[in-house]
Amino acid sequence: MYKTHTLKQKIKLFLLLLYPILITQLGMYSMNFFDTIMTGQVSKEDLAGVAIGSSLWVPIFTGINGIMLAIAPIVAQLTGAKQNNHVSYVVRQGVYLSFILAVLLCIVGFFLVDPILSLMDLEEKVRRVAKYYLLALGTGIIPLFIYNLLHSFVDALGHTRVTMLITLITLPFNLAFNYVFIFGKFGFPAMGGIGAGIASSLTYWIAALIAILIIAKFRPFASFSILKGWEKPNWPTWKEQLKIGIPIGFAIFFETSIFAAVTLFMSTYDTTTIAAHQAAMNFASFIYMIPLSISMTLTIAVGFEVGAKRFKDAKVYSYLGIGLAVIMAAIGGLIIYTFDYKVASLYSNTPAVIEQTTYFLFYAIFFQLSDAFGAPIQGALRGYKDVNITFFMALVSYWVIGLPSGYLFANYTELGPYGYWMGLIIGLAAGAVALMYRLNQKRTENEPIQQSL
Repeated sequence: MYKTHTLKQKIKLFLLLLYPILITQLGMYSMNFFDTIMTGQVSKEDLAGVAIGSSLWVPIFTGINGIMLAIAPIVAQLTGAKQNNHVSYVVRQGVYLSFILAVLLCIVGFFLVDPILSLMDLEEKVRRVAKYYLLALGTGIIPLFIYNLLHSFVDALGHTRVTMLITLITLPFNLAFNYVFIFGKFGFPAMGGIGAGIASSLTYWIAALIAILIIAKFRPFASFSILKGWEKPNWPTWKEQLKIGIPIGFAIFFETSIFAAVTLFMSTYDTTTIAAHQAAMNFASFIYMIPLSISMTLTIAVGFEVGAKRFKDAKVYSYLGIGLAVIMAAIGGLIIYTFDYKVASLYSNTPAVIEQTTYFLFYAIFFQLSDAFGAPIQGALRGYKDVNITFFMALVSYWVIGLPSGYLFANYTELGPYGYWMGLIIGLAAGAVALMYRLNQKRTENEPIQQSL
């Protein structure tokens, strides 16, 4: 990051930060994307099993991993304030914290997988795939959490192309592992959806090892000596990160868990409906990587400007990011509407699954428009370290408004399973409105925006 003086310079810097983050996020989500597509080619039961497994994994992982995202605004503000000497210590303490959280998640998850799956009315094969898919993923949680912590540190320094490079290196490994373990190649047994979990875990290990190597050997990261001079774990430093990270994690958890809850409610329908829902949700989530990447870019840019006390510049970046996200959402909606059947055909060769997937995709057009407002605003507010209010807004918007309205639509109207998606639209829209109000409050707290030409 560096100081900019004109709107043109801000746009250029923002795009330079954004495109590697976008490629990174698309690449990382491609692992889940290809997991879903490739298991769908095995059977609809495997696809449904991965759907159930993912619905349990994603909100827990993203929620706890959200704590690691606190490193980004902390490091961004430290570098903006030219306090680079404190960065290394903060990151090392973050590594300790990420390791402990990963171990705790592994232990709790191991004992809760069976009881949770037994509560669902699932076919035996679907339950088996979901269970062992989750257990396979669990073997990669520790390197995944450490990688994401280091990933946030690298991005906060403005070197987003480095994490893009790591993703581009690891993605082919994931595809190869999927091919081997899902379909049973080179002497390995065909494991279907369970093989997708093994492939993802192995990929997490590779990504973490590459990140450690880069941080240890290459500039400017080596100059921070992150991997040298390990101090004892320090609770006050953890507390600072948890103070920012826990609200971020809960906000992300409440958003992602509503999608998981919808998938679990879908378990009351037949396997075809579960598979179609998962296919449509998987593609919509792939499109969501665009506003999510803009959100992460805003955290870095806004955090850097706030650390330097340039509040007007922080506001310019905020609205620049929101505007770009809305434009991209409109383009994404047009793509979904135009190519819905072709998209659905990627996930299954079963006509009934393809037909239902196209119906779900229609609803996806509208809730990804709401995400175009909500996600970037969350990123901007994280740059201010303003995270508590977003946590509360997420809780109310998604769980008090979104999920109950979806339940009503699904069970008391003719919409059926599509009613849950209508609830998602309502919840995401409510969240976007509330977040926009909070960001406007930030505008009144400091001097108004004056764009430089």
